[in-house]
Amino acid sequence: MKYKIVLNTLGSLLFFLGLSMLFPLLYAIYYQETVINAFLLSMAITSLSGLLLWKFFSSKEPIGHKEGFAIATLGWILAAGFGALPFLFAGTFPSFIDAYFESMSGFTTTGATVLVPIEGNPYAILFWRDFIQWLGGMGIIVLVVAILPALGAGGMQLFRSEVPGPEPDRLKPRIKETAKLLWAVYILFSVLQVACLYFTGMTLFDALTNMFGTMPTGGFTPRNLSVGTYDNPVFENIIILFMFIAGANFTLHYKALHGNPKSLFKDREFLFYCGVILFSILAITTELRFYIYNSIFTALRYASFQVVSIATTTGFVTADYDTWPAFSKSVLLILMFIGGCAGSTGGAIKNIRVLLLLKQAYREFRKLIHPQAITPIRLGDKVVSESVMRNITGFFFLYISIFVISSFIMTILGLDIVSAMASVAATLGNVGPGLGLVGPVQTYAFIPPLGKIVLTLCMLLGRLEIYTVLILVVPEFWRK
Repeated sequence: MKYKIVLNTLGSLLFFLGLSMLFPLLYAIYYQETVINAFLLSMAITSLSGLLLWKFFSSKEPIGHKEGFAIATLGWILAAGFGALPFLFAGTFPSFIDAYFESMSGFTTTGATVLVPIEGNPYAILFWRDFIQWLGGMGIIVLVVAILPALGAGGMQLFRSEVPGPEPDRLKPRIKETAKLLWAVYILFSVLQVACLYFTGMTLFDALTNMFGTMPTGGFTPRNLSVGTYDNPVFENIIILFMFIAGANFTLHYKALHGNPKSLFKDREFLFYCGVILFSILAITTELRFYIYNSIFTALRYASFQVVSIATTTGFVTADYDTWPAFSKSVLLILMFIGGCAGSTGGAIKNIRVLLLLKQAYREFRKLIHPQAITPIRLGDKVVSESVMRNITGFFFLYISIFVISSFIMTILGLDIVSAMASVAATLGNVGPGLGLVGPVQTYAFIPPLGKIVLTLCMLLGRLEIYTVLILVVPEFWRK
C-alpha cells in the first residue's frame, strides 16, 4: 500500500470539499443568518486539513488498485465527517452521530433524515444538506478524477472503485475525459431541471434544492412533507421526468445527446428498467383505484410518482404509501432492492445485475434439459464473461447477507420486523424512506445511536457497492 499517494489524494478531495462550503456561506451572508461563523470555521478546517495532507504527503507514484479502493472508501468516510462540521457548529444536531448520519445520508444520496423539523432551519444549512447530495450523486471521487491534472492512468483505479455497476463504461480513452463528460451531462440536466421548476412557479431556492435531491436521486428537500408540500401535478411531472433520467445510465444520455438516441432503446438494461417501472405503475395504479382513490387519474398520479421515486432510489414522497394496501407496499419494497441502472446516480442492486441473474437462472433450467449444451449468457450482441457473472453472484450474496444481518441487529435494538427490514433496505439501497416506523412521513431520529451507526455503514456499503468497502477489512489487502 502506497500510503503517501492515498493521503495526498484525500487531501485534494478535502480541499475541494472545503471550497464547496462557499456556496452555503454566501446564502448565510445574504440572509444574515447566525450560521455564518459555523460555515467559515468548517470551511477553514476542511480546506486547511486538505492542504496539509496534500503538502506533507506529496507523491508522484501511480495509483494502483489497492490505493484506488482505499481512496474511494476513506474519501467517502472523511467527506461525511467533514461535511458534518457545519451541522455541528451550527447546533443543528445534538450529537456527532446524528450530524454524521445526516451527512453520510446526503453524500451517499440516501435521503434518510434525522432532522426534525426540516422547515425553520437556516437557509444555509438546508442548502448545504441538499447540496452534498448533488456532490455525491455523480461521485466525489469521479469529480476529483475530472479536476486533478496529475492522476494520469491512476484515475481509472479511482473511477472503477466508485462508479456503480459490474463494469464501468468509458466514453473516451482517457478516464479523465470520461469523468469530465459524465459531470458535464450531469450539470446539463441539473440546469434544465432548475429552469423547468423555476419557470413553472417554484421559488429559486426550492428549485435548486429539489434539483439537488432529484438528479443525484437523493431525496432530501427543504420541506417537512417532501414534494407533497407543493401538491402541484406540474412540479411532480417535472420531477418524475428528471428522476427517471437520473436513474438511467449517464453514458447512454451522453450518446443520445450526441446524435445517437437509438442507443437508449438498444440497451437491454434500459429496456428492462423501463419495463419494471411501467409494470409497477400499472399494478399499483390498479390496486389504488379499487381500494384508495375514486379516480383513475388520481391513482395514476400518486402511483407514478412513488414508483419512479422508489425505483430510482430517490425517496421523494407525495403520499403516505405506508397506508396503501399490502400488494402496493410489497411492490415498492421489491423496487428498493432493484434500484436504478448501472452508471446512474441510483442505488441498490441495479437493473443490470437483476437482469443477468434472471438470465443465469434461465440458463440453469436449460442445462437441466440439455446438460451438454454450451449456453453463454448474452446481453444484446455481447457475451457476458463468466468472471462478470461470478462478480454479480458474489455481490448479490453479500448484499442479501448484509441485509439479513443488519435487519437482525435492528430488531435487537427494538424495531419491529417490518421497520427493521425496511430501514436496512432503504439505507443499503440508498432509498431513504422505508415502511413502518421509518415510513414516508417518519424520520430516523428515534433510532438508538448504535442503530444509526449500523445504518450509516449500510449507506456507505450501498453507495460503494460493498466490495470497495469490505476489501479494506481483509488483512491481505494491507500487506505489501
